[in-house]
Amino acid sequence: MSAPILRVAGAGDLPERLRGAVVAIGNFDGVHRGHQAVLRQARAMAGALDAPLLCLTFEPHPRTVFNPSHPVVRLTPAPMKARLLAGLGFDAVVEQPFDREFAALSAGDFVERILVTALGARHVVVGFDFRFGAKRAGTPALLAERGRERGFGVTAIEAFSDEDGEVVSSSRIRDHLAGGEVVEAAGLLGYHWTVEGTVVGGQKLGRQLGFPTANMELEAEDILAHGVYAVRFRRADGTLHDGVASYGRRPTFDNGAPLFETYLFDFSGDLYGETAEVSLFSYLRSEQKFAGVADLIAQMERDAAEARAVLAGAKPFSPLDMAIAF
Repeated sequence: MSAPILRVAGAGDLPERLRGAVVAIGNFDGVHRGHQAVLRQARAMAGALDAPLLCLTFEPHPRTVFNPSHPVVRLTPAPMKARLLAGLGFDAVVEQPFDREFAALSAGDFVERILVTALGARHVVVGFDFRFGAKRAGTPALLAERGRERGFGVTAIEAFSDEDGEVVSSSRIRDHLAGGEVVEAAGLLGYHWTVEGTVVGGQKLGRQLGFPTANMELEAEDILAHGVYAVRFRRADGTLHDGVASYGRRPTFDNGAPLFETYLFDFSGDLYGETAEVSLFSYLRSEQKFAGVADLIAQMERDAAEARAVLAGAKPFSPLDMAIAF
């Protein structure tokens, strides 16, 4: 399990010891393989310069600020993004508050106030399509020009394509997750997609059926396909437990609000109130309504056996995956 990362509430709050860092800038929703190309370059540069390593990102997502009636459903909310950045070796993530006033900063003011004055950036790494400042007027070329004037270097990373030559993007990953294609999503992410949430009390239906579950309400309600998954559950103390999870509305019982319910294999104990992470390894089947409880229990036993088999043969996609899901 990777060491905790420092989360800084804004550029102005950066500790003095982290000034002069190599700074990767972007929203990085998903921290997918394309993002990781930017982040790896920043890490390599920080090593070469013997400098701290920072990620500058923005909260909430800028598209949500400009279109609040259609907020961006995040692949990686801020806490999970921080976990992934820790796994990639970052010293801190600056979660810069983003509102319309901040968005109105000119490109020049962004460079001067944030990168030079607040962060004292030594080198900046961005994606090829990075835009900044009012009306998205700032480009990597402009950033490099200002960097030469103000004493910091700039590296822009080209688009990252997968093995089929398609550019890796957050929208492609969302489409895979919406279709239950968690293996395909993991291939683009470079790690098994992982959700985080607090274990809450439920109706204890699983306990009555002999399958007690840890229930979580997900921020990813509009992303993930309803159905049954083979998963790995990480408790707050770092211990891992294999399991099988159902995400959906429980049509056999109440057809209620979506809930993520994980049955942990070979586990007994109280998880209520814990913040946990669940990594998805395989989509086993769609959610369905059963004629009776006996049919449901028989299917749950088959689901558990299939999930055990999937997880027994699971291998990490990358060192990041090893840090998150293994």
